[in-house]
Amino acid sequence: MDTRRGNYDSGEDFVLEYGELRFTFNERDFRERCEQAALKLGFVHGRLDDGELEDLVNLAVNGEIQDPASALGEHVNDCWPELVGPSDRSLVHWLRRLVFRSAWLDQRVKEGELEVRFHPEDGFTYVQPERGGEPVELAPEPSWGRVAYRPRWAA
Repeated sequence: MDTRRGNYDSGEDFVLEYGELRFTFNERDFRERCEQAALKLGFVHGRLDDGELEDLVNLAVNGEIQDPASALGEHVNDCWPELVGPSDRSLVHWLRRLVFRSAWLDQRVKEGELEVRFHPEDGFTYVQPERGGEPVELAPEPSWGRVAYRPRWAA
């Protein structure tokens, strides 16, 4: 059966497109997904304040931070040579990729193509019910722990 997959939609504040897919996000959803992506990549190690989130969203959307609103933005600019690189190795690429991937997975759950399961050892995983609960294998993401942002108060 050939079904056309729907596009993820939580609002009209931000748009990510890939091929025929167009995902739209409200501001809160996009900010939360950016923060989760940065955590998963090891670039941040805890919840961000509003200024830090503003800088992170600007980085994901614009590919740079021209006027930092926080120490995170200043850190990105100070470490820029280590964060930029070939597209598949840049922090911006991976932030966008993980935001997109999380919305893609959520949309697949909404459409019944995937389910979310919890295992005490592995945490939450996505499984394919039509394949006997086979886990979805996600491509591993690189770590930016070596240039991670650590707020001054946490130092």
